[in-house]
Amino acid sequence: MKKILLILLLVTGYSYANDLNTVSFDNDKPKVGDVLVINATSNTKYNHISFPKLNTIVKRGGLANYKTVHGQKVIIKKVIDNNDGSTTVVLVSKDKTKFFGFLKSVKANYHKSVDSGELSKIN
Repeated sequence: MKKILLILLLVTGYSYANDLNTVSFDNDKPKVGDVLVINATSNTKYNHISFPKLNTIVKRGGLANYKTVHGQKVIIKKVIDNNDGSTTVVLVSKDKTKFFGFLKSVKANYHKSVDSGELSKIN
């Protein structure tokens, strides 16, 4: 009888231990109003933030580089959860200026851009 009770106790404890591992905390989800910073990349372009190509910036009267957005603080205006599990955010400048003089907002894949270092959170 003691063996059965011990086995039942171990199986019950093991099942509760497995349930605790599946708990996920959603601190990583973006919220409207969060402030982020656009970082400089080692590449010449941004892969996960949808900035226009350099030739489009030149045609609109800007300089052919992304240095004007390095270190710029942006606010999340809208969060879009896609069907494939990715999260797209719409970013606007914190100081209400336009990106490159003509874009009011840009879209970015949130998790990929944070993981690659293109965006970083301000605490």
